[in-house]
Amino acid sequence: MGCLVVLFGFITPRFAVVMLWLFSDYMSRAYGGWLLPTLGFFFLPTTTIAYAIAQNSIHAQLGKTIIVVLGVLVDVGVFGKGRGVAKDRGYRRDARA
Repeated sequence: MGCLVVLFGFITPRFAVVMLWLFSDYMSRAYGGWLLPTLGFFFLPTTTIAYAIAQNSIHAQLGKTIIVVLGVLVDVGVFGKGRGVAKDRGYRRDARA
């Protein structure tokens, strides 16, 4: 069951990026080309969506910064959570320790 939650967490933001790219001009208004959204799709999908929201919807610079920082924190949290769970359960990386 836990694996399904993790899989859902990885797929959902990428699905949202694809849907925004296919059915709206939201991503093209935020980004000038295709390279950054493509890299964002693979590496930081929540940050990619947060930046698009910040550029299209928020007018205050501080608000844009807060939204993008929250997106980065969500992406880092998704990638870093597995390491924390392994540490909590007592798994060790090397056999000697």
